[in-house]
Amino acid sequence: MRYLGGLFGLLGLIIGWWILAAAGVAGGTIPSPWTVVRTMFTDGWDLYGPNFRITAQGALKGFVWGNTLAIGLAILVVLIPPIEPLATQLAILSYCTPLLALGPIILVVFGGRTPTVFLAAMYCFFTTMVGTVTGLRSADRTSLDLVRAYGGGRWQQLYRVQIIAALPNIFAALKIAAPSAVLGAIIGEYLGGVDSGIGVALTAAQSAYNVPRTWGMALAAAALAGLGYAVVALTARLVAPWTAQEAR
Repeated sequence: MRYLGGLFGLLGLIIGWWILAAAGVAGGTIPSPWTVVRTMFTDGWDLYGPNFRITAQGALKGFVWGNTLAIGLAILVVLIPPIEPLATQLAILSYCTPLLALGPIILVVFGGRTPTVFLAAMYCFFTTMVGTVTGLRSADRTSLDLVRAYGGGRWQQLYRVQIIAALPNIFAALKIAAPSAVLGAIIGEYLGGVDSGIGVALTAAQSAYNVPRTWGMALAAAALAGLGYAVVALTARLVAPWTAQEAR
């Protein structure tokens, strides 16, 4: 039933899209789904394949770096509570800082695709850190006391109880972080300094006023974000199947 509801939602979205295109909303800048699909088929894998792959690589690197740093800092916050105010301020700063202002600075200093990875990592950091801290602190107090009663120290409590208890929160945060990393990577490509990627192809299509191709690239970006979410969800089912049950 859940999947059936998702299918009906997708069909409703496509029908609504078709109606908006037929009505000429927004000055005719909304092409029909058929026009977009036909353009994507005409452009083919030669256009979409390399750009999709390059953006996916940047998003993946940023996803790994951002979430590794976020989870590591969250563990330090739980182990060393006095650093929590500083860590929280750092996370909030990473979330509230206008990343489009930081991107050009990173581009000038490092060049290449570094801004793509950097922005992808920054878009992941806050959500994962907050989710991990919340999850680690949700551990059952009785289980922690039991580990301590048997001579276990702080590290034993962490990896035997707290990390396991935090997995639902961590995977929930990672599901949000995966599409966010794609968004960060595409924004990094918008800044320039690179010659390929979905962001670059989007800019080129907009400059050429190729509306169907612009929409096609937007669909490719959405597909990449959805793929990232699906991979994390599948990993959660394989590594910690009880997290899916808790989510329901």
